[in-house]
Amino acid sequence: MTGFNNPTILLSLLIIPVLYAAYRIAMGRKREAAMRFSRVSLIKQAAKGQKNLRVHALFWIPLAAIALLLIGFADPHIPLKQTKEGVNVVLVIDDSGSMEATDYTPTRLEAAKSAAGILIDSLHDKDQVGVVLFENGATTAAYLSPYKDRVKDKLEAITPKEGRTALGDGLSLAVDMADSIPNKKKVIILLSDGVSNAGVISPAEAADFAKTSKIQVYTIGMGSEGKTVLGYDWFGNPQYAELDEATLQQIAQLTGGKYFKSVDDKTLDQIYENIGKDIKREKEETSIAKWLFLAALILLLIEMYLRYGTKRVIH
Repeated sequence: MTGFNNPTILLSLLIIPVLYAAYRIAMGRKREAAMRFSRVSLIKQAAKGQKNLRVHALFWIPLAAIALLLIGFADPHIPLKQTKEGVNVVLVIDDSGSMEATDYTPTRLEAAKSAAGILIDSLHDKDQVGVVLFENGATTAAYLSPYKDRVKDKLEAITPKEGRTALGDGLSLAVDMADSIPNKKKVIILLSDGVSNAGVISPAEAADFAKTSKIQVYTIGMGSEGKTVLGYDWFGNPQYAELDEATLQQIAQLTGGKYFKSVDDKTLDQIYENIGKDIKREKEETSIAKWLFLAALILLLIEMYLRYGTKRVIH
C-alpha cells in the first residue's frame, strides 16, 4: 500500500484547482477583449487558438509538473517486488554443561556453532544477525550486526560452560536484542538440549514476551535417539541428558514459529539451512519521489520546447 512520509504537503495540491480557475477566468477575459476590439477575422482566429491543444498545453504541462513536484515532496513510498526488507535474526544457543556431550561430532556445542554458521551464510545482505548464549544466566555473544563474518568470528570463539539451563533468560535477552533495531521483521532461533532448570524468567514468561513483541521463535530440540550419558554422580550413577520437547513446542506454537528435532550433525545442518530459507521477508517500502521529480523535469523541458523551440506556439 502506498504511503507518504510527509502527507501534509499534499494539502498544497489545493493550489491546482485555484490555478485552473484563474486560467479559465483569464481565457474568458481574453475572449471578451477580442470580441470588443478586434475585427471578425481576428475573433475567429482567437476562438480557434483557444481550441488549439498545443496552446492549452502551455498551461496544462507546467500545471502537471507542479502537481508532480508537490507529490514528490510528500515522499510517497510503494512496496516493490524486487526489493525486500531485512530481518533481525537472533540465534539463541544453549551453552550449558550438557552441550559438551560427544553424541554429535565433535561435541554438541561445536555442531551447533557449525550449523549456525550455515544459517548466517544463508541470510540476505539487509539482514541483521546477533547471538545470545544461556546457561546459568544469559549473555550476549554478538550484538545485532549486518556484518555476518564478524558475527561468525564471535560465534567461533564461544567455549563450553559448566552451568545449568536458563532457557527463559536466554529467550528474554534475545527478544530485547531483536527489538533493539526497530521497523524490521524479527525472528529468533532458539536451540536447547535440556530442561530449563535455572534463571529468573520462566520459558512461558519469555514466550509471552516474544508474542507481545510480535517475534517469531523457531525452536530446535537437540538430542540423539538413544540416551546420552553426561557424567556420573557421587555414587557412580550415570546422569543422562534430558530434552524438554514439550516446552520448545509450546514456545514455537505460541509465537507463530516452528519446532524442529535434531538427532545428529546432519539433521542439525539441514534444520538451520531450511530455517534460513523459511524466513519470510516483506516487500520493502521504496521512495518514488525521485521518479516524480524526473517526470516533472521532463514535462518542463517539453513546455520549454513548445514555447521556444523551432515549432514553438505563438502565445
